[in-house]
Formats: sequence, structure tokens, C-alpha cells
Amino acid sequence: MSIIPSFFGGRRSSVFDPFSLDVWDPFKDFQIPSETSALVNTRVDWKETPEAHVFKADLPGIKKEEVKVEVEDGNVLQIRGERNVEKEDKNDKWHRVERSSGSFTRRFRLPENAKMDEVKAAMENGVLTITVPKVEVKKPDVKSIQISG
Repeated sequence: MSIIPSFFGGRRSSVFDPFSLDVWDPFKDFQIPSETSALVNTRVDWKETPEAHVFKADLPGIKKEEVKVEVEDGNVLQIRGERNVEKEDKNDKWHRVERSSGSFTRRFRLPENAKMDEVKAAMENGVLTITVPKVEVKKPDVKSIQISG
């Protein structure tokens, strides 16, 4: 096994060369289909406060009319929407296309303490905020008993 990287001269003598540039990449030929590529870029934060579960999703360039927030099976929150492809002009010359388009879906199974019938959603500056209130957990009444004797 060579300690000196192969690009400094010398031959690679083993697959265990830690400096080898010839690394097997299991994702080399992996491509995300264009119709689901928007799914990968839809980032969602989920935090739990003492009062509620709060979701924040980055949806730049999407109008609130293009997003659906739904409750399924009593405790599954689903966010769906679609980014439309920008219209192309035949005279345009594209240098780079990095923004994804297509439909996206994100699903979250909520715990039993979520009030799914009181879900609220708001969209501001491309950020969707969903608030799911929590059921108030009543603390059991504790009564001290005097010990005689």
C-alpha cells in the first residue's frame, strides 16, 4: 500500500490507498427524475414548543394558492405544491439552470398530543408557517396524606 498519492508519481498498488483518486462512487449514475426534483429542494423545519408543533417550509417563488396543506388519517400533516417551469423563448440562451420545477410532497406523522382540527397555516415572503396546537396535558392532582403515629 502506497502512502504517497498516485498523482505525485508512483503507481497505485492497492485499492486501500487512502489518497487514491480512483474512488468508487455508488451515486455516480444516480439521477433524480425531473418530476420529483423539487421534492429534494423543499426544506422544512419542525420544532416543538410547549404550546404547539411549528413547521416552516422554504417555498420561494410559490404563491399560497399553489400550496395545499392537508391532514390525513387523523395525525399526518401533508404539504403539497408545484413549481411551474419558466416559459422559454427560442431566442434565449441559457447558461445555467439550477432551480428545480415540478410537484413536491412532504408528510409528517404527528404525535398523539397534536390538535389536528386546529391547524393554522400562513405564507409570508416565501416561507410557509404551519402551527399545530398541542393538547394541554393535565397534571394529576397530588394530595399529600398525613401519616399518623
